[in-house]
Amino acid sequence: MEVARRDVEGTVQGVIERRTIDLNKRLNIVLVEPEIPPNTGNVARLCAATGATLHLVKPLGFSIDDKQLKRAGLDYWHLIDIVIYENFEEFEEKNPEGPRYLASTKGGRTHTDIMYKPGGYLLFGKETKGLATEILARYPDTTFRLPMRAEARSLNLSNSVAVVVYEALRQWGFPGLV
Repeated sequence: MEVARRDVEGTVQGVIERRTIDLNKRLNIVLVEPEIPPNTGNVARLCAATGATLHLVKPLGFSIDDKQLKRAGLDYWHLIDIVIYENFEEFEEKNPEGPRYLASTKGGRTHTDIMYKPGGYLLFGKETKGLATEILARYPDTTFRLPMRAEARSLNLSNSVAVVVYEALRQWGFPGLV
């Protein structure tokens, strides 16, 4: 597992220790095997704006130094805590506590039916396939969907993440945001 910090230019400064803030009370966004750099960059920018921690689970469909990823994150990289895992098992091992909330077109409940708890992890799968069936099977009670027309296959990943993040923050009264 790496905890990476990026400076204004977006270059990796290296592995660092977690900051002294209480990460157990923060919102955690987990992208499992993301494939499209601009989506991940947009989510990183969302993390910068909301104070959420970004967790990336490999394999990634791009290099962490990808230009499109950097461009989408703009000059906010210094505001983002990013944790990178080799695989989902490592993510689970390093984060044994905290509820999981899984986004899937197969979810039985909508994202507004969930009561998000501080320190929880919002999990989103790869753009082309979503979360693996094995992962969904681990957390059937907290799998949800975003309502949409039956003819639509899915929403863009970064848009989906933003909708869910702001619903969780709304439930908490937008702590620390102006």
